[in-house]
Amino acid sequence: MIVANTATNSRTVKPRKSVLEMPEYHPPLAKRTALRLDFNENTFGSSPRVIERLRAATAEDLTKYPEREPVEQIVAQHFGLQTQEVLLTNGVDEAIHLMCCAFLDAEDEALIATPSFFMYDVNIQMMTPQLKRVQADATMEFPYERFMAAITEHTKLVIVASPNNPTGTLVGREHLLAIAAAAPHAVLMVDEAYYHFDGATVMGDLAAVPNLIVARTFSKAYGLANLRVGMLAGNSELLKYVRKVSSPYNVNGVALNALSAAIEDEAYLAWYVEQVREGRRRMMAGLDKLGVPYFPSAANFVLMKIGPKHKELITAMRAHGVLLRDRSTDPGCDGFVRITIGLEEHVTRGLEALRVSLDEIGWDGQQVGESAIEEVRADEREFE
Repeated sequence: MIVANTATNSRTVKPRKSVLEMPEYHPPLAKRTALRLDFNENTFGSSPRVIERLRAATAEDLTKYPEREPVEQIVAQHFGLQTQEVLLTNGVDEAIHLMCCAFLDAEDEALIATPSFFMYDVNIQMMTPQLKRVQADATMEFPYERFMAAITEHTKLVIVASPNNPTGTLVGREHLLAIAAAAPHAVLMVDEAYYHFDGATVMGDLAAVPNLIVARTFSKAYGLANLRVGMLAGNSELLKYVRKVSSPYNVNGVALNALSAAIEDEAYLAWYVEQVREGRRRMMAGLDKLGVPYFPSAANFVLMKIGPKHKELITAMRAHGVLLRDRSTDPGCDGFVRITIGLEEHVTRGLEALRVSLDEIGWDGQQVGESAIEEVRADEREFE
């Protein structure tokens, strides 16, 4: 659409209406020089094999267009899949984008639960205004019954994160399979970005559930966030359409080279995952001692409720060399702050900075309300 500008006697090109109306995501990435407990990244580093592979790269390697399929073969074999059942992507962000491009028309409905990863909103609304959100209650558990009731004949794409970000909650396998069965006319994408830190997955159900696609990332446990590598796994017929809307060179060759080295080093992955799992136990125990309400997590982070002083806590923690993520703008998360779990020493530093910072800002657990604390504790007991 071209609109005349009478004031300047010029014309301004406008984008599609959906682009004008879609939300924007602006991650607060500036000046992240402190301990990075804000973006759920690997807080240590990638496998030493990755570093060796990167150092061995030659100038000639950089002159070639990347070949994705050979690495897809390696990844598929690693996960016990056929090559056609795997599509590597430029992070899970691109995977979400491609899913929306492949399956959503303007009149189609997409369904998500909130709070969850904001890029679902961004990419869905780029394609259709028909986004339906089902809000979790105060427990932050997945709203299964209401979610099932929200499925209609117009639902074309369903996205569920398990473990969910920012809550850390799991969605049971039986619930995910029931959602897929209730919407055979739609594609169910299960985002398992944080799979490694709990181990629950529906990857083994792909052959039996034709409308199921699983997304995984190599940013978190593998420590490749800067290289941007993700994957989609699922029915080859469905992935054929996603592959069609993808660039053949969407994942750069440096990332592909690093990925093949990363998945070989299973010992490193097991070590780092255990660091996070033990650190998560320590973090939740530490929050109990501090009297900070939190939601038991299956991911590499914990969501806690600070209340009105959440911004003050973020500032105080930064002053003590630790970065946290304020999640207060997420639906139903006013006053909530998220902390990433990493190595043992990073958990120790995070807890100590939290103890000092809470004291400095004059935080009192009563400020978040007794009812909120009881809701979280009840959720914790059910989780255990």
